[in-house]
Amino acid sequence: MNGIIGKKIGMTSIFDELGRNIACTVIEAGPCVITQVKTPETDGYNAVQLGFGEAKVKNTSQALQGHYEKAKTGPKRDLVEFRDFDVVEKAIGDLLKVEEVFKEGDLVSAVGISKGKGFQGVVKRHGFAGVNDATHGQHNRQRAPGSIGAASYPAKVFKGMRMAGRTGGDRIKVKNLRVVKLFPEQNLILVRGAVPGHKGSTVIIEK
Repeated sequence: MNGIIGKKIGMTSIFDELGRNIACTVIEAGPCVITQVKTPETDGYNAVQLGFGEAKVKNTSQALQGHYEKAKTGPKRDLVEFRDFDVVEKAIGDLLKVEEVFKEGDLVSAVGISKGKGFQGVVKRHGFAGVNDATHGQHNRQRAPGSIGAASYPAKVFKGMRMAGRTGGDRIKVKNLRVVKLFPEQNLILVRGAVPGHKGSTVIIEK
């Protein structure tokens, strides 16, 4: 699986050849440093580990500092491993740029951490409709969850019951996003549609 690490910049829109307005997400993809190359002889499988973003030395453990020194690079904010990486022949310490992995028209998947929305009720969290008509003495119950279980049997609430709670902050993968345009000079990639995460968050683009 080929891929690259990036940072979500925001959203914009472009026009295609038919004049249609296409919503796109702008991602600063790479350049990433190859920090480790795994082989079946040494690790039992093929994989390439990429590093992206700068991190402070004081916030990096000594074990990781030695790991980065082998790649002749400084501490990185994100480390991601891609199995069966087969784009080009690369060695430890080489830079991987977005144009080496993707081209316009490719279908990719985007992995990110969704926006955290805090503690939310069932209407926002699970899309409950609520009480629309508010008849028969429904006072202040429009957004209530309703019954959550039976009575003396089973005398408990089953796991997985849709209730209020913390919303967002989950690892989300959005598949089949099309690469609309590449800007190799700025290390930017435009993908059609929305990508999980807030502006400035880390995004993994896979093919």
